[in-house]
Amino acid sequence: MRSDVPAVMHSLHRDPALSRFDPLGRIIAFDDFDRGFCGWTQLVGNYEDDLDAMLPGYAQHVSPMLSTLGHWDAGSHGGVDGDYALKIATRPQAGAQNVAIKRLTFRHAGPIRLEAYVTFKPEATELKLSETDVRSFGFLFDLQVGDTAGAGAERVMPHMRFLNAADGKHVQKWQFKRQSVPIVPIGSENKTISHYHLAPDGWEDLEGGDQRLCYNEIPTKVNWHYLRFDFDLGAMQCTHFQCNDRVFDVSGFDSLRIPAMKNLWCMLNVAFFAEADTNKRSFLYLDSVCLSGEF
Repeated sequence: MRSDVPAVMHSLHRDPALSRFDPLGRIIAFDDFDRGFCGWTQLVGNYEDDLDAMLPGYAQHVSPMLSTLGHWDAGSHGGVDGDYALKIATRPQAGAQNVAIKRLTFRHAGPIRLEAYVTFKPEATELKLSETDVRSFGFLFDLQVGDTAGAGAERVMPHMRFLNAADGKHVQKWQFKRQSVPIVPIGSENKTISHYHLAPDGWEDLEGGDQRLCYNEIPTKVNWHYLRFDFDLGAMQCTHFQCNDRVFDVSGFDSLRIPAMKNLWCMLNVAFFAEADTNKRSFLYLDSVCLSGEF
């Protein structure tokens, strides 16, 4: 191995699946869903004593599925380079949402990079394009500083979504959320709280965030999109956002911030979500996800 070439670059060239990403020096997780769920699961809302204590936003969520992107006219679409993708499917109701999450902790409060290949479609139940049936898709981090942070420690939740359509009309722009939401106590022991941070209000337009994504000509065709989001865990600030060939100005981006919680130190959760605009299921598919960081 040449001494002047980082070891991670040699690994990239040896692994075609990984070489389509541009990771930082340490790969924290590389999830290709041909290998299974890779730790991604349903975002379950907090509860205590009774499942009905869960906030309604969380109660609508269901587990993600492994999918070959099956459809009625040609069988299965498959992933970028394999058979399976992770499918995040909403219920068939306008405004319905669903979320898949991976729960980690971090060992160094430095730069991290999230990269993914994704695509979105409504369920193909009609012989028409249905390009405005998906309201939005997006991703978020749920982060908290380490337990030595001291006074003023925060839980920080960067959110980014592509608002594809609203009330049947194309919008096609990226948005972020920093508006805090009500925190609701759960149960009677003062141990559990909850807040539904994906509620439809409070989203703000990303500066210059208009983008027209590839959406193919019939309701069963898909094209994969590249996403990259960089975040500094030390400064708790976004440093880069890219979708396909577009790099966006994130100088005005901020995250939802609330006081740190007593049992979530060093939390590093990442989630993807989908939202329907009609009474038809909306799908977000993840072919592969790479989370990397600096040492």
